[in-house]
Amino acid sequence: MEQPDTTGQDTVERTDVAIVGAGPAGLWAMFEAGVIGLDCVTIDALDRAGGQCTELYPDKPIYDIPAVPRCSAQELVDRLLEQCAPFGFPIYLGERAETLARSGERWRLTTSAGRTIDAAAVLIAAGNGAFVPQRVALPEAERFEGNGLHYAVREAERFKGRRVLIAGGGDSALDWALALRGVAAHVTLLHRRVAYRAAPATANAVMAAHAAGQIDLVTGTLEALHESHGALRGARVKTLDGVRELEFDDLIALFGLVPDLGPLANWDVDARAGRIPVDACRYETALPGVFAIGDIALYDNKQKLILSAFHESSLALRKAFAYARPDTQRTHVHSSYDSALKQKLETGTYRVY
Repeated sequence: MEQPDTTGQDTVERTDVAIVGAGPAGLWAMFEAGVIGLDCVTIDALDRAGGQCTELYPDKPIYDIPAVPRCSAQELVDRLLEQCAPFGFPIYLGERAETLARSGERWRLTTSAGRTIDAAAVLIAAGNGAFVPQRVALPEAERFEGNGLHYAVREAERFKGRRVLIAGGGDSALDWALALRGVAAHVTLLHRRVAYRAAPATANAVMAAHAAGQIDLVTGTLEALHESHGALRGARVKTLDGVRELEFDDLIALFGLVPDLGPLANWDVDARAGRIPVDACRYETALPGVFAIGDIALYDNKQKLILSAFHESSLALRKAFAYARPDTQRTHVHSSYDSALKQKLETGTYRVY
């Protein structure tokens, strides 16, 4: 990576490719950039790499990664980070991509941390955008956030020996109800309907756990939250049979995440219902040098698979090479025979800022 341009008032970081999103698609793009000899930086609004995988289902198994019969979402992310590590490309976490503007033949991207990146190409791998949890729609809920009310589970051990109420009826809610039954002192699953939105096998597992006395099931909706000594300690729930009071130490509300493109929606790219149209050959948008891969990319016969995102990033970066090195003819070399690549992959660590 070239040295920062400090001729202006703000420091400008110059690179070949700016990757927006550090989920599996963005992480694989980092590796592919290194393989073909490009520098890159990656930005993600979340405070850790992994995107949807680590935010929604870190412990859920994934079966459709070639040559990996089974791994958890977190394991996949960890392996991708390990694969990227030798190139030493920086990952700026907790920074949201704010603006994108043309600068001559290049692009300038700014972040919420005041960073400016000058890049020959931009690769948008933002998934469904920044994820915003659907919050509990009660006026008192906000003051309990971080004090008994949670919208994600980062570590199961955080709830060891505690009484937990999980609200929601999708895969994430049911998965965590099953995962926490052997950790928490008591687990109750609350959903507004008898039927769940989760995969049938998961719903059946929850029903079996309920029959075994491992999980309580309540059908109803939250009406009010109760506190004791400044902490969340219970709730009033409206059920089909009337009103019921529930006592607990922690409420985990898993109503799903609302995709929010945020500032990306104000860029000049053609966003359609939160997705960006690209050509299905190079995955380039209507803006020269700006690409979209992964779930955010839109084209005929698009498949929302991690495998597809890997393919898209590989082809997009071959085109990005032409923008970053317009005077260089890239020669394809299989990794098995690339001695320079082998030397790079033997050392190095990735940097997180």
